[in-house]
Amino acid sequence: MAQNFAHGNYSHTQKKVRNNGGGRTPRDRARRELSQNFLVDRNAVDLIVKAARPSGLVLEPGAGEGVLTTALARAGAEVVGYEIDPLLVAKLRARTKLKIMKGDFTATRPPDQPFAVVGNIPYGITSKIVDWCLRAPELTSATLLTQLEYARKRSGDYGRWSLLTVESWPWFSWELVGRIGRESFRPVPSVDSAILRIERRPAPLVDDGGAWQELVEVGFSGVGGSLFATLSRHFGGGVAAAFDRAGIARDTVVAFVHPDQWVTLHAGLHR
Repeated sequence: MAQNFAHGNYSHTQKKVRNNGGGRTPRDRARRELSQNFLVDRNAVDLIVKAARPSGLVLEPGAGEGVLTTALARAGAEVVGYEIDPLLVAKLRARTKLKIMKGDFTATRPPDQPFAVVGNIPYGITSKIVDWCLRAPELTSATLLTQLEYARKRSGDYGRWSLLTVESWPWFSWELVGRIGRESFRPVPSVDSAILRIERRPAPLVDDGGAWQELVEVGFSGVGGSLFATLSRHFGGGVAAAFDRAGIARDTVVAFVHPDQWVTLHAGLHR
């Protein structure tokens, strides 16, 4: 069953970057408009490649100057880079023999064969790229360099769990696998970054995707006050036993329920 986990674009406010040009040249303006912060730290590149474990077909959104693109190819992947900046596309095509596509990655059709996505992606379209990945039927994994705040939110690193993570949990795992400081980029952004790994599970954790989505969306709706009250209004008397089985206290705030506890809730309510 095809799942749709799109929830609109997550806000990534990026303050004015520090650079000597002050944004006065056309290239400076292009970098800002396209959210271009190029990775210049080779150690950071190695960390991303190690986390991605690239093999087979790998798509790279935002190839930029090709630092990660060439590293992925050296690791043995069949890389297809996507870049929206025509000047960078021309430079990459002139310098490498790799396949570089000009255009918006999120407007492309996903391959009909297994593939992974690896990239240092623009902060401003992070959610758009993530949503594209989650909707792609043949995606095996996405290893993305994102704003640190985004990666922490999606991976539960704050101790809280977002709707998107919980809703997609039966099909995908989310993990923050490394942090990259802002000094690893040029121009230097105002925030740190992190490597977020999204991996498709070998087999879904639930059998009924529609029932799962209904459960999670009702739970996060807040109708009825607490999660227990919300689910009780919708599902009736079986909620108390399901909460006990999942080890969830009656007063637990919805964001603090671990995705695996949601799986147990689902099993208890849909036996």
